[in-house]
Amino acid sequence: MNVFKSINPLEQALNASMMQQRTVTSNISNVDTPNYKRQTVSFQDNLQEAMNNNFQSYKSNPKHVPFSNETNRSNTVIKTDNSTVNNSNGNNVDMDVEMAELAKNQLWYNAMIEKTNSQFRDLQTAIRGS
Repeated sequence: MNVFKSINPLEQALNASMMQQRTVTSNISNVDTPNYKRQTVSFQDNLQEAMNNNFQSYKSNPKHVPFSNETNRSNTVIKTDNSTVNNSNGNNVDMDVEMAELAKNQLWYNAMIEKTNSQFRDLQTAIRGS
């Protein structure tokens, strides 16, 4: 039984959330930069990829704890939106959209932290036996 199996996707979701935070803040900081195109990170794509990655370790003894292969982690992809232009200077960053994305990302990040903490509390309870 792999006790950390449910934590790996949460870790990858947190990493994607941090990447989303960086991307949105980059968009906000470039709101007045001529010809800047907004960038996005798709949570659903990254989370689905994390959920599909079931890495199995080689165990020479059935009592060994399985672990994931660190070198095969999924890479978060940042997409650039070249399809729209909102400003006369060629920039397509909409501050209202970016602020909404920032708030949504904060809620997502907080939910993933709570879920991760819950997993560790459950593991701690199982170890203590109470």
